[in-house]
Amino acid sequence: MEKIPMTAGGHAALEVELKQLKSVERPAIIRAIAEAREHGDLSENAEYHSAKEKQSFIEGRVKELEGILSLAEVIDPAKLSGPIKFGATVTLVDEDTDEERTYQIVGEHEASIEKGLLNIKSPIARALIGKEEGDSVEVRTPGGDRAYEVLKVIYI
Repeated sequence: MEKIPMTAGGHAALEVELKQLKSVERPAIIRAIAEAREHGDLSENAEYHSAKEKQSFIEGRVKELEGILSLAEVIDPAKLSGPIKFGATVTLVDEDTDEERTYQIVGEHEASIEKGLLNIKSPIARALIGKEEGDSVEVRTPGGDRAYEVLKVIYI
């Protein structure tokens, strides 16, 4: 199987979620199912069916997280330098609006555009790979073509 690149922070967040599901969510749903069973006829018991559905979701997410973590390759961006690559924190300026944005290029399972964590497979990240400070980059996004200038590249 192909390794999944991930920062240490992203890896830790997935481990925390997995631990929460296994040690808190799973036992709680087992109790809820047992309690719902005590209410009698399961065919018309909405609490039971809801709890079983939630249990199915939790078990699916546990399996998904275990799979991701087993294939994770944790990369420490602080040990990297040079042109933009995985782990880089990049400050860009939109050449049309002069709006500055800072993103860190991370693995797809830790990406969150609201937190400035850019999926390595996104159009912007793919366009930035290999570029350096001062370079201009054209990006074809679902919202149209955009032009950015790379202001700063750091690895932290």
